Amino acid sequence: MKNSAIILAGGSGRRMGSSTPKQFLTLDHKPILWYSLNTFSSSDIIDEIVIVSSKEYIDHIQSEIVDLYGFHKVTAITEGGRERYHSVARGLSSVSYDTDHVFIHDGARPFVSSYTIERCLHYVIKYDAAVAAVRSKDTIKIADDDRFISSTPNREQVWQVQTPQVFSYKLITDAYEKLLDQEDRLAQAGITVTDDTMVVKMFEDKDAKLVESSYDNIKITTPDDMLYAKAILESRNKE
Repeated sequence: MKNSAIILAGGSGRRMGSSTPKQFLTLDHKPILWYSLNTFSSSDIIDEIVIVSSKEYIDHIQSEIVDLYGFHKVTAITEGGRERYHSVARGLSSVSYDTDHVFIHDGARPFVSSYTIERCLHYVIKYDAAVAAVRSKDTIKIADDDRFISSTPNREQVWQVQTPQVFSYKLITDAYEKLLDQEDRLAQAGITVTDDTMVVKMFEDKDAKLVESSYDNIKITTPDDMLYAKAILESRNKE
């Protein structure tokens, strides 16, 4: 069995208020991207890693992260696309054709655990699609077009989806081939693709298994997230 990981590292620093993309900001003297790369590289179940980034940072990632820290499982660093799904598609085109499963992970989620990776593999083997997630701590409200509350979902059924999102290679590549073929139609219909579970549901009618993860598996997007990330790291360093 062969398992590949795609690490998406093409985000900007816009909501962070920084000219430096968030994945290159530092936590404890290491770039945020280092943490997820280190976890996936250290995992015995991951055979190869493909990083997707903006063209201007490819050389930086190669020399200042991959070569410097010896991430030998990285087999390619490829240029991302206009939308997230374009970047995923380019990552898929760079993984080995004989891989069995693909883990798709946000490079701005530094605290994914090896345990979560292993649990996702367990469930993707059974169901072909699995996604790390946590139960919502808050009551969620659905708003109408005027921002009045229209409904309240049962909190027991509400989950916050994270990454990695994991799929059998055939399932995800077939779904993305159909997505790219129909993206103009989706755009005309006003349909926005925000994650990979949407793609396999839309084009392969496949539901992903929710795999309970950790609340520490945050995505760093805003300055508040950086403060939280530093607190998580400090707590782990004390253990």
